[in-house]
Amino acid sequence: MKKIEKELEEYFDRLWPINRSLTGKGNRESLKIIKEIVALNISEIPSGTKCFDWTVPPEWNVEGAWIKDSSGNKIIDFEVSNLHLLGYSEPFQGKLSLAELKKHLYSLPEQPTFIPYVTSYYKRRWGFCIAHNQLLQLKDEVYEVFIDSILNDKGSMTIADAIISGKSNKEILFTTYICHPSMANNELSGPLVSSFICQALKKREGALKYTYRFVFVPETIGSIYYLSKYGDYLKENLIAGFVVTTVGDSGKFTYKRSRTGNSLTNRAVETILSNSNKDYQVEDFFPMGSDERQYCSPGFNLPVGSLMRTRDGKYKEYHTSGDYKSFISFEAMEDTIEMYLKVVELIENNCKPINLLPDCEPQLGKRGLYPDISSAAEKTKNIEAIQWVLNYSDGLHDTIDIINKSKQRPSLIYSAIKSLNEAGLLRIEQG
Repeated sequence: MKKIEKELEEYFDRLWPINRSLTGKGNRESLKIIKEIVALNISEIPSGTKCFDWTVPPEWNVEGAWIKDSSGNKIIDFEVSNLHLLGYSEPFQGKLSLAELKKHLYSLPEQPTFIPYVTSYYKRRWGFCIAHNQLLQLKDEVYEVFIDSILNDKGSMTIADAIISGKSNKEILFTTYICHPSMANNELSGPLVSSFICQALKKREGALKYTYRFVFVPETIGSIYYLSKYGDYLKENLIAGFVVTTVGDSGKFTYKRSRTGNSLTNRAVETILSNSNKDYQVEDFFPMGSDERQYCSPGFNLPVGSLMRTRDGKYKEYHTSGDYKSFISFEAMEDTIEMYLKVVELIENNCKPINLLPDCEPQLGKRGLYPDISSAAEKTKNIEAIQWVLNYSDGLHDTIDIINKSKQRPSLIYSAIKSLNEAGLLRIEQG
């Protein structure tokens, strides 16, 4: 895989200043940029659309928002940071005392230098978010407040997906969200990593065993709508899936399992992580977090996990202005893409090999299966991989089982299965 750190950074810089939310022109603008990487199918879902127990909210757009002190100086400005405005603030214009204004200000006393990310999607209110240190410095005077926003009941929610067709209609899902304003790890890392995974797999279209579905939606309401439309199809056809979020920092890999403990998703990710020589941790499913809680809800119980770096809520910059460009690493993002592609490779190669000569070992030499290489150690590894595959090609074990039992590199097991199949010693059944 070619180095793409520079491309990741270039797209990040273009996406960073855009104000994203559940709805609005910022989401459309963001998807238009992402469409340069991925051939997206973009859909507009009308506000008011019912999806299970939820309703698509009015479309929210902001033209400007600020607070001025009594001297006319802008002390808070949406143009400086889109995190300053409470998400889904209704329009407002007026003059308030400090005491009145404070009822509409949100800060983090425990993290006084950060602007918090706060929203009010389903109850009409207005407000501003401010670093606590700045809040403490506000003088007891009259402030002018201006919010030029629109909540349009006749608007829409923008979503997108991309399908890469494989030889089978069985699917692998990658889903990520586009609904946060300027946050690096908790927003932009997910869409960027998903997009470049999609780009890499698109180059292999026609050779892929499975079909791949990439979804870009606002968190929660977007996935709920998507499941209301495609959930029954996914229950029939989805064999593995991933929520791609918080994948840009330099922390160790964290895998949150799907609700179904022995899913292909869990087995594949944990096998690749255990063979990665990287630090990682694995967590059981829990019903909080990102959109995995929708895909893994009891009515669907889809095999969807999440391979992350440092997960949500586990770094102090989470949902604050501290989640900035300097917090993430484009090298780490590229590393995450490569890790996901290794998981895909394992899923693509997973099968149940059946030994066609199970009565004792077949003679390998006359079939040219002793590698003709100079390295005795490498020769031994190849032969060992072949012997592991032959012994466990009993119809009860798949590729993942054999990798984990043998402690061999996945690539060696893939190669051994391929060689034995080509030599007529194995029959391949789907895993």
